[in-house]
Amino acid sequence: MEILNQLGDLFLAAVPTVIIVFLFYLFMRWSFFAPMQRVLSERHRRAEGARQEAEASRAAVQEKLRAYNEAMRKARIEIFAEQEAVRRRVLEERQALVNAARSAAQQELQSAKKGLAAEVEAARAQLEQSSVVLANEIAEAILAGRPSDASRLTREDAR
Repeated sequence: MEILNQLGDLFLAAVPTVIIVFLFYLFMRWSFFAPMQRVLSERHRRAEGARQEAEASRAAVQEKLRAYNEAMRKARIEIFAEQEAVRRRVLEERQALVNAARSAAQQELQSAKKGLAAEVEAARAQLEQSSVVLANEIAEAILAGRPSDASRLTREDAR
């Protein structure tokens, strides 16, 4: 029983300390933990809001980036198509110029051939005339008994 009396005295001596600790706990809860809890919850709420805003901004940026890349792809396709059309047009113009030059060269060649043929015909006609004249001179020289050089000189002088 003495132990129980000692325990009771000890309990009675500890009651004021327990009450003081309990009151200190209530005071700390009211003055420190409650404001700290409010600050932490506000911080968490703001952080979550900022995180949501960042996620929304990231999604908007991703959408804008996708739209930009799509626009760039379409612009590249249009530019390549335009370049291809210009290249084709230049090739066609070049081919037309080559064909025109080839045609002009063919026409010049044909006219040159015709000119040469006419000159050849004129030369043949002149040779035929000259051969007839020369044959007559030779025949006259043989028949007359004169040397051919003298008759040629006299006839050339007459001309």
